[in-house]
Amino acid sequence: MKNIVHFEPLTPELYDLYIKVGTEAYNQHYVHLWPQQNTTPYIESSFTNSVLEDEAKNGNTLLYIIRWNKQSVGIFKMTLDAALNSYTAGEALYIDKIYILNEFSGKGIGKKVLHFAMLRAKELNKKIIWLDTMQKGPALNFYLKNGYSVEGKSQVTLPTVLESEKQMWIMVKKC
Repeated sequence: MKNIVHFEPLTPELYDLYIKVGTEAYNQHYVHLWPQQNTTPYIESSFTNSVLEDEAKNGNTLLYIIRWNKQSVGIFKMTLDAALNSYTAGEALYIDKIYILNEFSGKGIGKKVLHFAMLRAKELNKKIIWLDTMQKGPALNFYLKNGYSVEGKSQVTLPTVLESEKQMWIMVKKC
């Protein structure tokens, strides 16, 4: 069987699944960022019904459940118009979240997510796609291998993240 990746747009009926998969994937990859490994501040700011309802009303935000061979394996969020430095909102697409469950990492799913985002960016005549990634950890090498370059520095804005873990890179890929 061929491994098929599908991006299912988020609907209210899928909120619970998005919250479950997103929370699990986030906790698998990022629990080390938090004092006592308590990710509650992030989960409450990203994975609740009210947050998803607000994001669904925002025509600039697109949310997806990532499916691999019909199995829910991750979540994906992008902001269609998001300025960065000299690029206007109309010129730049922002990848906000790519969270894939550990057991599905290394199967080419992340690469398909980046390709999907690039197709959308080209449809919208964007000049760049950009994202933030942790300075520590495997994601940086993944983005570099997929044609992204370091454009600058940023940091996690939630105040309770461990100070030693806040540093991020801004990554950019031209369309």
